[in-house]
This record gives sequence, structure tokens and C-alpha cells, in this order.
Amino acid sequence: MKPVPHATSLRRAPVQRRSAERLTRILDACAGLLDEVGYDALSTRAVAQRAGVPIGSVYRFFGNKREMADALAQRNLERYVERVTERLDRARAGDWRAAMDAVLDEYLAMKRTAPGFSLVDFGNQIPVGCRHDEPNTRVSDRLTELLAGYLGRTPDTDLRRVFLVAVESADTLVQLAFRIDPEGDEAVIAETRELLRAYLGRVLD
Repeated sequence: MKPVPHATSLRRAPVQRRSAERLTRILDACAGLLDEVGYDALSTRAVAQRAGVPIGSVYRFFGNKREMADALAQRNLERYVERVTERLDRARAGDWRAAMDAVLDEYLAMKRTAPGFSLVDFGNQIPVGCRHDEPNTRVSDRLTELLAGYLGRTPDTDLRRVFLVAVESADTLVQLAFRIDPEGDEAVIAETRELLRAYLGRVLD
């Protein structure tokens, strides 16, 4: 079993394997219920019942459902970074186009398949559609650290700005693609890919 990533909203981090497994079940239940009933109807009691744990176990980790959603967003980011890293391990070092495809493709895959992702993604979007700058900055910082070595670049201020602009641009366009089509409008996604290639090519070629 992979370790549960640290989540800043946790009241208490799991230490023992059994506790970590219980936290995983709670977050899985939260994600599934978000898709089924939405955030407003979500309750800590329903999460406990779905996870098969006492309600006290939920409150051991989280003070309320907002903290659960925040922790789910953090877990999503950790899993996303893992997926991108696995793709890069199979790609040719230094190929920024392959890196960009990995970053975009894995985000789209999670957008389409990860439970609860449409509501929380990498930063809680509750109320629905309420997006903040912090999650994209966190994502771009993680990607800068991950991709700098792969691309043979220094993760300096300029590279961080480049990736932040790319993440912000891609995020806005991907949201548009999924507003047009629940599975993501392929034409808008194709335009997003071309826009990223044009922008990054100017900086990374």
C-alpha cells in the first residue's frame, strides 16, 4: 500500500498502517459521495457509513467536511505527480514536448476518471466553480521541481513563471473544454495543446 500523503488539513497524521488504511477509506468514500450527492448533501456521517468506520474515526482526522475535501485535493495532487513521474520515466530525457503531453494527458485522465475530481481537483472548488490562485501556484511549483531536472534546467524564477503561465492557461482552457462536453471537448483540448506548444517552444527550444 502506498503511504497516505501529508495533508495540511489533517487534525492528526496517521502513524500506524491500520490508521493510514482507515484514512484512505475515508477519502475514497468522500470522493465517491461528492460525485453522487454533491458537496451540499455530503456529511461526515455519510462518509463514515460509506467507509465502514465509526464517526469518531472521521473526526479523528477532520473537523468538518471542508477539511476532508481539502485533504482529497491534496491527495489528488500527490497522485497526479506520481502519474506524471511514471510517464517521464518512460520518456526521453530533455524532450519538453513529451513532458508537456504527460502533464496535460494525465490531468485529463484524472479529470475524466478520478472520483470527486470535478469538484475539488487540486484545490477545493467549493462552492462549485470557486477557483483560487493558490492551487495552480502549488501545481506549477511541483511541476517546476519535477520537470527542471528532466529538462536539464535550473528551477529559477523565470522557469517558475513560465510554468505558472502554462498551468494557468491550460487550466482555464480545460475548464472550458469540460463545460462544453462532460468528457472534454476534443477540439478545445487540441487547441490547448497547440497553444502550450507555441508558448513553451518559445522558451524551451
